[in-house]
Amino acid sequence: MGFSVGRPKHTLPRVAFRYKKSPDPAPRLPYKVAMEQTPHILFVEDDADIRTLVADFLAQNGYRMSVAREGRELDRILEISRIDLLILDIMLPKEDGLSLCRRIRATSDIPIIMLTARGSEIDRVVGLEMGADDYLTKPFSTHELLARIRALLRRANLMARAPREQRPASLSFSGWKLDLSSRRLQSADGAAVPLTGGEFELLLAFCEHPRRVLTREQLLDLTRGRASALFDRSIDIQVSRLRRKIEESPKDPVLIQTVRAGGYIFAAEVVAT
Repeated sequence: MGFSVGRPKHTLPRVAFRYKKSPDPAPRLPYKVAMEQTPHILFVEDDADIRTLVADFLAQNGYRMSVAREGRELDRILEISRIDLLILDIMLPKEDGLSLCRRIRATSDIPIIMLTARGSEIDRVVGLEMGADDYLTKPFSTHELLARIRALLRRANLMARAPREQRPASLSFSGWKLDLSSRRLQSADGAAVPLTGGEFELLLAFCEHPRRVLTREQLLDLTRGRASALFDRSIDIQVSRLRRKIEESPKDPVLIQTVRAGGYIFAAEVVAT
């Protein structure tokens, strides 16, 4: 049975903590490979009651759980354990969740769900700008958190298991090369350009539908799916981030063009390679 999670602490019942804080010592694998096994979720939250309740609920729904109170514990777990999805609270001691998200996203495309007690649109925008894949405001329903976890892992799993013959190995446009198996973007001079999971999915959607106007709703369907219930502004944020990475002049974009009252169009010619 689900429940609502949030602050303050005295509103939460006490539940015995059942999880080892030490993760299993298996070597870390890319999360797409790990999807063949039971997904391993890392929950970073400094409130012991919330940490226990959420971990207990997700374990009861079939996930392996590790927990951390702050950034140093997070780093230690990531060093020795394979993690398939990260749930990251923003309000953490020492290094906050936004900083941790940005740091992790610089080297990994692991799916990240941000949790915060602040629900304004600007806070959601900042979270997505830092590289989060989804965003949930406290207090939240554990059933909603579970649905978002399942949606993110399902998309990662489908991408990993897609038969090779259904898609080419890579897509090229305007000197850029998007490798579908490694989910890497390479510039004309051979430099690797890191992409978040959301940025990769959005660029792939554009490359698979070039020179066609795509509305924000269509882009949500093609990338995250409507089940995530994200606001349309998230697409604008992802587009802005992509433009900064692939456009020569992000303020005067040539590749990803805005269609007034329509959405966006990817103007480049795309070639399967």
